[in-house]
Amino acid sequence: MVSLTGGNRNDVTQLLPLLDKIPPVAGVVGRPRRRPDMLFADRGYDHDKYRRLLRQRGIRPAIAERGQPHGTGLGTFRRVVERTISWLHGFRRLRIRWKRRADIHEAFLGLAACLITHCLRAS
Repeated sequence: MVSLTGGNRNDVTQLLPLLDKIPPVAGVVGRPRRRPDMLFADRGYDHDKYRRLLRQRGIRPAIAERGQPHGTGLGTFRRVVERTISWLHGFRRLRIRWKRRADIHEAFLGLAACLITHCLRAS
């Protein structure tokens, strides 16, 4: 799931809108799932307000705490996200935003995400 925002927006403001965009996931028989069981996040999301809002939605937050030493194990999951962002930066049109129109940039972002997931499935 990707979302396009301005460069000067704080990431934490987009947490709940991004969770609301998750489409239903088909799986076992029954009602499709609409939310994850757990959310991994770095120290930028460490605030009681967001922990509470996630718990109200039935999502268990695994958010690194500020002022605590590393070693929580979140780095193994963070590596996947950082690697994917670096793959997105491999596309020239996404590294620097050349087009002013957001719909064009979002189309290239979606195309890059499709190419990355296709290459992951092929290997």
